[in-house]
Amino acid sequence: MKTDLTEIQNTLKNLMRVHVPPLQIRKDNENVFELAGTIEAMQGKQKVDGYYFASVVPKPKDIRLYFFPIYTHVAQFDSMSDALKKFLKGKSCFHIKKLSPELKEEIAQMINLGVELYKTDGLI
Repeated sequence: MKTDLTEIQNTLKNLMRVHVPPLQIRKDNENVFELAGTIEAMQGKQKVDGYYFASVVPKPKDIRLYFFPIYTHVAQFDSMSDALKKFLKGKSCFHIKKLSPELKEEIAQMINLGVELYKTDGLI
């Protein structure tokens, strides 16, 4: 079980890095790691260089995983475990304080599904 926040942050970033490409890194610094699609798209009323996918943001008490596919494709993520749901605050933000191997695997599968959904929708 990982409880060191820097270790959790690096683990989450690495789970997302394996999807570059087809995703692109939009930001990568000590405050945020952000991924987006690679195809110009409308996001709301704004044209963007790639549809927002996810971010990892360190906070003093946890690591935040902002995961947009869970917001855009709600039904496809209904089978999330209770352990992972416990970290979900709001519609698409996970506050992660500890990371078991099982949660790491579930998050990896969630990211994989998000990538597939974005591919299907022509966003990456």
